[in-house]
Amino acid sequence: MNKKIAAAVSSAALVLGSTAANAGIVIPAGEWTLDVNGNVNVYATFMNFDDPSTTTVTGGLAGAEDGTGESSNQSINTGLLPAWLGFTGTTRQNDLDVSFTISMQPSVSGNVTTGDQSTTLWRQAFLTFGDKSWGSVKMGKDLGIFGGQAILNDMTLLGVGAAYGNSGTATTLGGIGTGYIYPAWKGQVAYTTPNFNGFTATIAVTNPNQVSGNGATSSTGDAGLTNYQDRFGLEGQLQYAFDSGKVWVSGASYKVSDNSVEYDAEAIDVGANINFGNIGLTAYYYSGDGAGTTTFGFLGANSSGVTRESDGGYLQATYVIPSGTKLGVAYGVSSLDSLSSDTTTLLDENKRWTVGAYHPLTKHLNLVAEYNSVESSAQGTNERESNALSLGAILFF
Repeated sequence: MNKKIAAAVSSAALVLGSTAANAGIVIPAGEWTLDVNGNVNVYATFMNFDDPSTTTVTGGLAGAEDGTGESSNQSINTGLLPAWLGFTGTTRQNDLDVSFTISMQPSVSGNVTTGDQSTTLWRQAFLTFGDKSWGSVKMGKDLGIFGGQAILNDMTLLGVGAAYGNSGTATTLGGIGTGYIYPAWKGQVAYTTPNFNGFTATIAVTNPNQVSGNGATSSTGDAGLTNYQDRFGLEGQLQYAFDSGKVWVSGASYKVSDNSVEYDAEAIDVGANINFGNIGLTAYYYSGDGAGTTTFGFLGANSSGVTRESDGGYLQATYVIPSGTKLGVAYGVSSLDSLSSDTTTLLDENKRWTVGAYHPLTKHLNLVAEYNSVESSAQGTNERESNALSLGAILFF
């Protein structure tokens, strides 16, 4: 049951085996073909937190008890994917394949009495043009290149993963920060080569406002550093796809500046996704300097511009049983090296175990059950652990 999830995630199709659905409602419109596509996903999540809120791990993703000592919580939210409505138009003009994609992502719950305070996300607005003889150009806002394959091959894309929280949040984190850095949604001008017997290459200049010293505190010495505006970001990828899977390597480079402080934030990754019979295996690893953790640049340097090294990755195995249900297990970790000036509460490691079941009730509708355990440890002795059971469904069209 190999089906495709199309523009519900990004403009590139993503194959997720038996849990996926055919993409889109295709409408002929004169010289154009319009594809209306997307998903609605909803999960009831039951959370448990092991540690008090006073246990500080700066940059940690595991939750903690609230200020009253309450150790459990429940929410109804979307998972790693937001609910999605996308429009893609394609045509062939003057020997060029031309397309546009625009999408929006509303929430499925709220945490106020009226339930309508959440802001709709707008993650895609781009055009493409090209030909199979020389490649294609993409211009506009879409998923970033570095880390993109990591999230597209993460089984929690159909579920919840890490950073489950209160009702009304836009999305969870899946494996972001516990195995890979978020690729984010970036303004970009990207060129992708033709397919050379499975080999493709992509190079892009990206909007420079992608690196941030989020969570600046005097205890960690992190400044709210912003990107150096007269230098675009650079991202690229090499990929080889074959009948049973694909392997890839990608990288990113940004320059960060704040007054007299300036440094480079760089990262590289490598990954593979292999499928044979009913078995799917994914392995991924990344390493960065100044790239930080969770989001690109977060905790990547101190206020003096001295960079921290970071790395991480995840291993994932899935198996489709005769009923069509995909069973999966994944382990991911993201680590951050400290500097001599850092306090002991700075993050050392976020790690996650996920066990999931994804059942195709129909060609388009999947039932999902996931258990996630997230642990965060600081450079000192502080540790947090939280666990969650999520039950829900995801419908693609």
